[in-house]
Amino acid sequence: MSTKHSAVWGSSSLAIAIFALSSSPILTRITEHDMGPYGTIFNRFWIASLALGLGKVVKLLWDKQSGRLSTTDNKAYTVQDFLSLFLVASLDSICLVTWAWSLTKTSVANSNLLHNTTPIFAAVGGWLLLSQSFNRRFLIGMILALAGTFLIGFNDFHIDRDTLIGDSVALLSALFYAGTLLVTEHLRVKFDTSTILLWLYTLGGLLLLPLTLLFEDRLFPASFSSWSAVIGLGLCGSIIGLGALFYSLKQFSSSFVSLILLLEPMIAAVLAWLIFAEKLSWLNGLTFIIVLSGIYLAKSDGELDNIGSTEAT
Repeated sequence: MSTKHSAVWGSSSLAIAIFALSSSPILTRITEHDMGPYGTIFNRFWIASLALGLGKVVKLLWDKQSGRLSTTDNKAYTVQDFLSLFLVASLDSICLVTWAWSLTKTSVANSNLLHNTTPIFAAVGGWLLLSQSFNRRFLIGMILALAGTFLIGFNDFHIDRDTLIGDSVALLSALFYAGTLLVTEHLRVKFDTSTILLWLYTLGGLLLLPLTLLFEDRLFPASFSSWSAVIGLGLCGSIIGLGALFYSLKQFSSSFVSLILLLEPMIAAVLAWLIFAEKLSWLNGLTFIIVLSGIYLAKSDGELDNIGSTEAT
């Protein structure tokens, strides 16, 4: 494939990833009519796990039939591998449950924006755990992003206290998401993306099953709209979104992809305005600009120059 065509496919997959991931808060909000956060994420996980498992089986049978059966996936699992897989499943489960809960208390725009402050927490985690250093530009960007975050909370404080709590929980979800990314980065050295995701969604579903039975009124959706939403979350958000994102990393550096993904809160806010008639004030727009500018400055400090990714295939 030529360089031009490769760039087109890479750009297209990145655009698909952004829109697919932007749909997650919208679909999550739709499920609130039937289920709480535990039920929503549990159903999202088992649907994604089932789809990935079937995909693995189909690929295995196809490779066996065509004589291209690979042994690269037959890696020996160590105790540390199982602990890391369990940890990433736990972190991602907490991340998505807290994010889903925040959507019951605050707007899609604010929740998604605060959830996407993840690059800041990931960088801080790298500094604390991996002894990474950052220059003045990173520190300025982090302060700017946090200032915008506090501006959101200050604005909501004068509107509704529950909304402030929702914003805080959305910010907490970003912290757990950063932990998920840090552990996943370690796992990607040995395992490919589909294997990690299959373990993540399977273990996450098992972790959330007892919580769903304990705290939710029902295990599965009760309406067609909620079923459509959780299927969309499992297939569109969890598989298509992340799958297209990882494909785009073959053409673009991870720093560039991270920058473009900052468009996700904007798209989600517009979708919420169109679907749920949520208001977008000039202060929301100003806050978006401040936070995204800060994240861009912070991320540009540790920017990777290599094109592509070290992700296993």
